[in-house]
Amino acid sequence: GVDETTMLPIARQIAPDATLVAVRGRIPQEDGFRWFERINPTRFEQASIRTETSTFAAFASEAARRHRLDLARATFLGYSNGANLVSSLMVLDPGLVRKAALLRAMPVLDDMPSTDLGGTRVLIIAGAADETYGPIAPALVTLLTKRGAEVDARIVASGHDIGDPDAAIVRQWLAAPIAA
Repeated sequence: GVDETTMLPIARQIAPDATLVAVRGRIPQEDGFRWFERINPTRFEQASIRTETSTFAAFASEAARRHRLDLARATFLGYSNGANLVSSLMVLDPGLVRKAALLRAMPVLDDMPSTDLGGTRVLIIAGAADETYGPIAPALVTLLTKRGAEVDARIVASGHDIGDPDAAIVRQWLAAPIAA
């Protein structure tokens, strides 16, 4: 999104009674902020990914400590660049994210560590008409699954934009019993 308020409406739709922590990326862009420096729409500066992911991991840990939040029970919700941050966080700082809903995500790391993601639940929602991220989203499903994550991959009839269908799927996924 553009800033830390972008995801609030859909997050409230998904979990109206949840405690929300909204965070802004630190990289200025033409219409707001991002999490990583972008080379082109599907390539990101690798050092930026690692630096910003590490910075976010420290922030999340400190915020959880300070506000007495249990990250083991938290759901990380990300859209586009924010979803890419969360997927990077899963593999670069294993154990911090145990549950994540990634909307319009793709793999961004050129060198993906062979992290053990056992015990991590991930929902990935791609847009059928998303010409940029849509064709690459299955690679992220494969990468996370090979590392042991329980991945539920869905496709909605939209482009890169998100909306009510995404919120309904995430709400349903959160309510579903955990697979044994």
